[in-house]
Amino acid sequence: MVHDDRYFMQKALEQAEKAKEKGEVPIGAVIVRDGEIIGSGHNLRETTKDPTSHAEMIAIREASEHLGGWRLIGSTLYVTLEPCPMCAGAIVQSRIERVVFGVGDPKAGCAGTLMNLLEEQRFNHQAEVVEGVMAEECSEILKQFFRELRERRKREKVGRME
Repeated sequence: MVHDDRYFMQKALEQAEKAKEKGEVPIGAVIVRDGEIIGSGHNLRETTKDPTSHAEMIAIREASEHLGGWRLIGSTLYVTLEPCPMCAGAIVQSRIERVVFGVGDPKAGCAGTLMNLLEEQRFNHQAEVVEGVMAEECSEILKQFFRELRERRKREKVGRME
C-alpha cells in the first residue's frame, strides 16, 4: 500500500499527541523509508531535562538504530513543526533526503523561515524541503497547548494571590 505525505504527517501528529499527554510541547516526528516507519519520536525536553530531546532527534536515533547505521539515505522525515538549527544539522548529518513539515517556526525555523540549513549548498548534503502539509492541524495542536498552558498558569497565579 502506498501512503502519501498526509498519511505520515498524521502519524507525526499522533506522536505530538503523546508529547501533549506528558505535558510536553506537542511536536512529533516520524522517519519513513520504503513506505515503512523506521523511527518515531515526540518532544521530551521537560521529561528528560535534556535540551536535545526534540522529536526529530529521537526519531533519528531510533531510525539509525533500526537500520544499524547513521546514514538515513532514502528516508523522509515528517515533523509537525519546522526543524530548529540543532535538528536541521542532525538531518544534514544523517543524510535524510526529504523533510516534510507542517507549520513554520518563526522563532527557530531552519528549513526556510529564519534560514534554510537543509538546502544550503555549501554543505556536503542537502535535503528536499516540503512545507505546509496538514499545516492547520499542526498549528492547532500547538495553539491549543499554549492556550491551555496560559490558562493554567493564570489560575495558579490567582490561586497564590488568594
